[in-house]
Amino acid sequence: EDMGEAYPELKAQQTIIENVIREEEMAFLRTLDRGIKLMDEYMAKNADSKIISGTDAFSLYDTFGFPIDLTCLIAGENGYSVDMEGFKIELEKQKERARNAASSTFGDWTVYHEGDSVEFTGHDETVHKGALLLKSRSVEEKKKSMIQLVFDVTPFYGEMGGEVGDTGAIISADGERIPILNTIKENELTIHVAEKLPANCEGAFTLEVDAERRQKVANNHSCTHLLNKALIEVLGGHVEQKGSYVCENYFRFDFSHFEKLSREQITAVESRVNQLIRRNFPLVEKRDVTMEEANEMGAIALFGEKYGERVRVVNFGPSTELCGGCHTSATGNIGLFKINSESAIAAGIRRIEAVTGEEAEALVNELQNTIRSIRSMLNNAADVSAAISKMIEDNDSYKKQLAEAFKEKTLQYKNELLSKSVTINGHNVIKLTEAPDFTMLRDAATMLQREAENLVITAALELEGKAQLLLMYSHDLVVAGKNAGADIREAAKYIQGGGGGQPGLAMAGGKNVAGLGEAMQKLLEKI
Repeated sequence: EDMGEAYPELKAQQTIIENVIREEEMAFLRTLDRGIKLMDEYMAKNADSKIISGTDAFSLYDTFGFPIDLTCLIAGENGYSVDMEGFKIELEKQKERARNAASSTFGDWTVYHEGDSVEFTGHDETVHKGALLLKSRSVEEKKKSMIQLVFDVTPFYGEMGGEVGDTGAIISADGERIPILNTIKENELTIHVAEKLPANCEGAFTLEVDAERRQKVANNHSCTHLLNKALIEVLGGHVEQKGSYVCENYFRFDFSHFEKLSREQITAVESRVNQLIRRNFPLVEKRDVTMEEANEMGAIALFGEKYGERVRVVNFGPSTELCGGCHTSATGNIGLFKINSESAIAAGIRRIEAVTGEEAEALVNELQNTIRSIRSMLNNAADVSAAISKMIEDNDSYKKQLAEAFKEKTLQYKNELLSKSVTINGHNVIKLTEAPDFTMLRDAATMLQREAENLVITAALELEGKAQLLLMYSHDLVVAGKNAGADIREAAKYIQGGGGGQPGLAMAGGKNVAGLGEAMQKLLEKI
């Protein structure tokens, strides 16, 4: 309201701004909830030392996005401290890993022919004869030596705008063929990446782009334009492209939107894109036009992208965008479009991953084969969805019946436990070294904790090759000062494990089965 007059676009985008802020708040609350649960685990693990290790604090910070200040605050409120020196060490290790991953060592350029500008011909051809090698240099990256080559003219597209760089080969005047593994952009230079330097760097070269791969990349790139148009039509004018990645096998497309797409919306988007593909709109491009001319054509510009004074406008029917990348000659070449996934990558930003052509056909075939397989499992049911729904209903019913049976058996087990009680130091004690099921034991102990008086249950069990402990104090003993959570942590040391819980009921697990006897003795000492 305060800034709307100066910035009218804020009013126009008020709804999406409000939704993005709300999603940011919800995302932080989810991070907070997850972090607090992990903090509880870390505090239980370090109950003796009362110190949250630097490794654990960094894991919260780096993996889960939990602020270190919040970690220190929660630790302090619970009588714990945080090993900040250890945290700083882990932080520096992470920075060093990032530096090593990104580090490259460049040699000096060796110049063969004068010239600094590179002419790109890739929009018109995939093979160019007569190119001159201007310069080369060696690069050491991730302990691998590569050669970078710059030619005066090239049909190779350098990685830019989310589109991968071309691959292919160069052929020297002597007939030596050297594969090009990637093409990148550095300032105004198009750099071809190879594993070796040509033996003859002086003569003319033939440059061959992998045309089949290029076509697949171009199809996917053109499809991002169609997808952008379809999203605007289906979801609304607030949709803006926020990034993309385009390769030969698939593409991903990031866009502004405040909620998950429904199944109906995804279907509508797919249907619209495939409709545009079937219309077989030809590529209509205008090169070297001014921004003013592009705006008059209604071209969509990518928000935040920097454009020069002269731009290229790409049109496919109703879609018109500014773009310098490689495109198919007509939308029909794309063949088929299929969305693989739709997800959130940030507050207010969604991501679609999709495939086209042969990859889309393979995905459809895979889905059809899966449906056929499921139908076969369901005795060739005519309506697969209905059959699965019936199966889920039946399964829920069976689960309910099993739960009732388990509850009944637990009640019987609870009564059996009371018959095993012995007197130790004036307390009724149930000492267990075996149980039919740990969950049943826990549930029975929970009931007895509320119902019984002056009762203690100690259990030291081997289940599936692992050591398990349980300690229960009835409510009156808790009132008198007993604390199962604190006592079981001491016993857990003998099984090389950890645990915790409430004053009335606590559990622990470990890997040292041989220590169960000593753990049981420690629990009995607490009585």
